[in-house]
Amino acid sequence: MTSKMTMAVSALALCASAAWSETVAVITPYLSQPGTQAYVEGFEAAAADKGWDVNVIDTAGDVAAVISRIEDAVIQNVDAIVINVDPAQVNVGLLAAQDAGIPVVGMDAGSDPLVAANVTSNGYGMAAETSVYVANRINGAGNVVMFVFDAFPPVQIRGVIADAVFGNFPDIDVLDRVTPDVSDGGIADSRAKMEAILAANPEPGSIAAVWAAWDQPALGALQAIEDAGRGDEGIVITGIDANPQARDAIAAGGSFEASIAQDFTGIGATAADVVARLIAGEEVRESVIYVPTKLVTAANAAE
Repeated sequence: MTSKMTMAVSALALCASAAWSETVAVITPYLSQPGTQAYVEGFEAAAADKGWDVNVIDTAGDVAAVISRIEDAVIQNVDAIVINVDPAQVNVGLLAAQDAGIPVVGMDAGSDPLVAANVTSNGYGMAAETSVYVANRINGAGNVVMFVFDAFPPVQIRGVIADAVFGNFPDIDVLDRVTPDVSDGGIADSRAKMEAILAANPEPGSIAAVWAAWDQPALGALQAIEDAGRGDEGIVITGIDANPQARDAIAAGGSFEASIAQDFTGIGATAADVVARLIAGEEVRESVIYVPTKLVTAANAAE
């Protein structure tokens, strides 16, 4: 009898433990981006150590669908929600979470009163570093093509800073400011748009550099430049993220010269720590939490 009672109590304890396991919804429209994949994986790894049940929801480029997915998570009464999207575009969903008392954390999202904290890299610093790199490499003169994405706050601020840096050099002209289609990750459309820019500017030296707010457009531009037989013109390309494909291109020593390595795993792990603090009832006073970055060039691309 004692043995049976012990087994029953143990079974109840296991059930209670499962019932009390924290549940977190991670919602993003950008899971096709390598960077997003990396910090979601970092979050999942940290969450596994904490014994959480994590549901990753990808709306495949559909920002509006994030609202209904947040509302679904509210109905499911999750313990926390993590978003990777412009908070201003999903305000209705965030209000639903607030009304339900469910904390929302941004993971490379944007700042908003309805988001407890946004964990990200310092976009201002990254953009300043790569745009100054470009300006120095072209000796402060020449036509620059910019690839931007103003619909997403972490990327939008990079373009703002690069605009300011290039605007401080009177002999640098922004030839085009391109917003590529990112539904397939961004490489293919960036390549097509760069091909059109190259065709419109066929003279050697007519394009001094390509500054990209993240790596996919930089890689697309590199493909277009090389396929057009203009890889030996010295067109300087920079990106941000230092994903594996970008690192390989930089290490090859061609036009793609520099990127910024973000600590994606660190972003995910830090976001998980913030969620843990909020679930524990702690006040998180920092609205933005930055994770350190590093410039990547041919000298350290293989590290």
